[in-house]
Amino acid sequence: MAAGKGDHRRGKTAVFLVACGWVGAAPHWLDPSRSLLPALTLAIVLGGYGLRTVLRRAASADGSETVSDSSDLPDAATACWPSVDVVVAARDEEAVVTRLIERLSALRYPADRLSLCVVDDGSEDRTPDRLAVLQDRFPALRVIRRPRNAGGGKSGALNAALAQTQGEWLLILDADAQLAEDQLERLIPFASGGGWSAVQMRKAVNNAEDNWLTRVQAMEMAFDSQIQQGRLAGGGVAELRGNGQLLRRDLLEACGGFNEETVTDDLDLSFRLLLHEARIGILWNPPVQEEAVETLQALWKQRQRWAEGGLQRFLDYWPGLLSSRLTLAQRRDLASFFLLQYALPVVSWSDLITSVLSRTSPAYWPLSIVAFGVSGVAYWRGCRRASDGPDLPEPGLFNLLLGIAYLSHWFVVIPWVTLRMALRPKRLVWAKTSHRGQEEAVQA
Repeated sequence: MAAGKGDHRRGKTAVFLVACGWVGAAPHWLDPSRSLLPALTLAIVLGGYGLRTVLRRAASADGSETVSDSSDLPDAATACWPSVDVVVAARDEEAVVTRLIERLSALRYPADRLSLCVVDDGSEDRTPDRLAVLQDRFPALRVIRRPRNAGGGKSGALNAALAQTQGEWLLILDADAQLAEDQLERLIPFASGGGWSAVQMRKAVNNAEDNWLTRVQAMEMAFDSQIQQGRLAGGGVAELRGNGQLLRRDLLEACGGFNEETVTDDLDLSFRLLLHEARIGILWNPPVQEEAVETLQALWKQRQRWAEGGLQRFLDYWPGLLSSRLTLAQRRDLASFFLLQYALPVVSWSDLITSVLSRTSPAYWPLSIVAFGVSGVAYWRGCRRASDGPDLPEPGLFNLLLGIAYLSHWFVVIPWVTLRMALRPKRLVWAKTSHRGQEEAVQA
């Protein structure tokens, strides 16, 4: 499957926007006694699917329980270590790059099977100087330098590394990533023993105690992995999350590498791997640690990028996603996810605006309540699980209510980004998240 280029993006987004607007307004034209029927029907169907997903135990497609913690794998899986390239695309990462390389150099793995590669993508701070010092300290470190205007964003930097490495597997990390010394010793057997084509490690927040915003993001990461494992267990789709993704080189190259026409290389690659019938696994323990953003301004910037890339991939690959190349369970899973994540926020705004204009009661509140309720169950399930990384926030009543309220930001971000995509031409920039070098809490 060729990488999506965002052709006719504004037109496709406009169609989606109009469709959601019509769906949100239509119940207000019905008799008041029947105006809630569409929302109640969707609440039963989508809510039931979502609840089964978050309550489901991690299981393989054939029904047998899947190992979600690599420590349970047999020793036979580690008999032959494959070659691994650890790749980091870095731009202006002076605050974290030294810690990163020190951590990566401490990984326990056969030295002749492991390479470390950092792509300095036109850094304008002291990142190049620090990488030069690090190369003296760690001769195995390879640095690829690209000019800042080389193009392709983060994907372009990753493709530069892909062309100059040869490992059987690529482990893609962000510059703020923190790994335990035995991370690869546990990750590789999980990938090989499970027959996965790619593996996404659970992301754990190492600055959860800084403020309420970082705390709810820590909960959100557990929530996300819980849902991903549930989707996978039901025959659905698991997705990559960028930081902490392990990729088989042959399949990555078969997919055409990283898409330089998207702002979210991980989400785009997830769909291309899916259409190549590749299997993506989710590893709960050990997690990859990272920094959560600490301000609402930074969150707004980050989530706009995630929303744009997330919607863009559906617009780019929808013919394949609806085709027989996917199983019925995968198509059902994607449809449910799309409706809850992308359609519901836009429909809710149309419902609210129509309600105000027509002086009628909102019609989609049952679906929204069910969606937030299922999210609360996912928070509760995810945060109660054991974590080899930082302790997860306690899922008490206050934290659950705070987490549910926090999720409402998607009801602002998704409609805003959708409207912007429908009206403005595409503009590709590497809108990276700034890192300040939070102290680690890695557990070996």
